[in-house]
Amino acid sequence: MKTTQELQTIARQVRRDILRMTTAAKSGHPGGSMGTTDWMTAMQFNIMHHNPEKFTMDGNGEDMLFVSQGHITPVIYSVMARRGFFPVSELSTFRMFGTRLQGHPSTEHGLPGIRMASGSLGQGLSVGIGAALGKKMTNDNHLVYTLHGDGELQEGQIWEAAMFAGAKKVDNLIATIDYNHQQIDGTVEQVMDLGNLKSKFESFLWTVVTIDNGNDMQQVLDGMEKAKSLTGKGKPVCVLLQSQMGYGVDFMQNTNKYHGSVLNEDDLKRALEQIPPTELGDY
Repeated sequence: MKTTQELQTIARQVRRDILRMTTAAKSGHPGGSMGTTDWMTAMQFNIMHHNPEKFTMDGNGEDMLFVSQGHITPVIYSVMARRGFFPVSELSTFRMFGTRLQGHPSTEHGLPGIRMASGSLGQGLSVGIGAALGKKMTNDNHLVYTLHGDGELQEGQIWEAAMFAGAKKVDNLIATIDYNHQQIDGTVEQVMDLGNLKSKFESFLWTVVTIDNGNDMQQVLDGMEKAKSLTGKGKPVCVLLQSQMGYGVDFMQNTNKYHGSVLNEDDLKRALEQIPPTELGDY
């Protein structure tokens, strides 16, 4: 377990990794990655019960995480490397042809920590439900977590899965929604307003936890611990994570501009000045 301050330091380093990886590759999705950095760091280092050194595809005897919004590979890969799933030096191969660190997660090369190819939005909740039901069948008391973009909730498969999970009392499942109100074509409200998400999930027989500031590490830790305490009570749990796309760099925050576009070298230098180096070191 890490202290809150240690987690904040890791998150700062991860944000440096994200910006350097995407700029070097000249492609990628830095905005959502920056916004979910605190959540992903908290999950991998403190919240989840798993062992990176003994990763297995079946996930028996450990918590499992499925990131449905697979385009945020910069944060996925950085946190996984910093957690020990694979060497940090491998981050320099991000999006290179034939490497394990593709633009969307792939199971083709057997990258530790990745259990599904994702990025085709809308599918991760269904996969998470299947894994959670599998744990129930084998009497495995560990939890299954999923992460989704708010724009992803415009996919119909999400709501079919949500209805199923509530009706079948899949209460070993925690689905987190990265609620940054931004998607590739504009704000979520402009593209297709989601309305009252809390009421919607509750109407589908879920318990809902809200984290008001998804970029405050202590709030993330407290919110996810609360979500864990609500499992096993006959309902799946939804966490509404109010984050800021591009968090950590002032000109990247709260805009969809950097959902799928990257910084040039000059802007990278400006951005890194706002995210001081850490003792962990750049890759």
